[in-house]
Amino acid sequence: MRMPSSSATNLNKPELKHFLKTQDYTRKELEDIFELMGMLKEARRANAVPQLFKGKSVGMIFEQPSTRTRISFETAATILGGHALFLSPKDIHLGAKENLADTGRVISRMCDVIMARVDDHKTVAGLAENSTVPVINGLCDWLHPTQVMADVFTMMEHLPEGKKLDDLTVAFIGDATNVCSSLMFICTKFGIHFKHIGPEKYQAPQTWQDIARENCETYGGRLTVTDDVNEVEDCDILIADSFYWFGQEAEKEERLAAFMPEYVITEEMMAKAGENAIFMHCLPANDQRECTREVMDGPRSIIFDEAENRLTAQMALLVYLTHKDIEQPSEETLAYHQDRIDSLLQRI
Repeated sequence: MRMPSSSATNLNKPELKHFLKTQDYTRKELEDIFELMGMLKEARRANAVPQLFKGKSVGMIFEQPSTRTRISFETAATILGGHALFLSPKDIHLGAKENLADTGRVISRMCDVIMARVDDHKTVAGLAENSTVPVINGLCDWLHPTQVMADVFTMMEHLPEGKKLDDLTVAFIGDATNVCSSLMFICTKFGIHFKHIGPEKYQAPQTWQDIARENCETYGGRLTVTDDVNEVEDCDILIADSFYWFGQEAEKEERLAAFMPEYVITEEMMAKAGENAIFMHCLPANDQRECTREVMDGPRSIIFDEAENRLTAQMALLVYLTHKDIEQPSEETLAYHQDRIDSLLQRI
């Protein structure tokens, strides 16, 4: 019997959108996602989230371990009526027995979204190039776009009285991490004054700064890159991240010596920023290294609101990227297929 080919074979569908980096999106598109995040969060609080991912699945590829990324995507899919599959390197043949292109095509035939948390941006970009469903970058070596969607949304929830988003001055203190780059890009796209404060050796590379300054020219933000910790003065938000990450273990002692104690966010640094400054961290945090426990647990810390909003972001992204594919079958179509299948089952 000749079966019709799946529509998933239609590579490069013109309407297909991926979420690899926020720079791929206009400010208006990002604002739409933030508005959707707010609505879905409110619906979740009322235990009334519409089943906008019903019958759908997200295949989650993890080359790196995660707490917030895995939990948030699995929970988001479930709350929205769908399903999430955890795929570690031990579970699939990614880039080993099967090339990247074939992996993308196969998962596209079975899942409605692919989320990949990978070592190299080329991997998630390659999946997107060869997938017929949306691909979400759950973290790579130089970007963490889902994290910063949660971050900016959290900033919006905690705006200082009388200030708008583009009135903020945000200081990222520490290494030029993938969170730093993504925050630099999205903050400057929203007209925020973004500061990267850290030792010269570990500052944002010129390529990142060039992207951010183009954003500033378009949207009115500002960028400061400096090693002077006194630049935290009058900042609205101080953000910390790890001083070393996977693959940097051999540099651990050198890195800690470069950053500590000058760039550790302490109560004294928070006081220098001002009495209304708030603290953020993407987590996990090495307390007493990039920040103190007193700051993490203090009254100006919003790190757990920030962590919860990972779920808010993932719900919105799953819906935003798939809502045009939602087609509710008619009662007649449901009855037709039910009758055909029931008839066959009665004969076998």
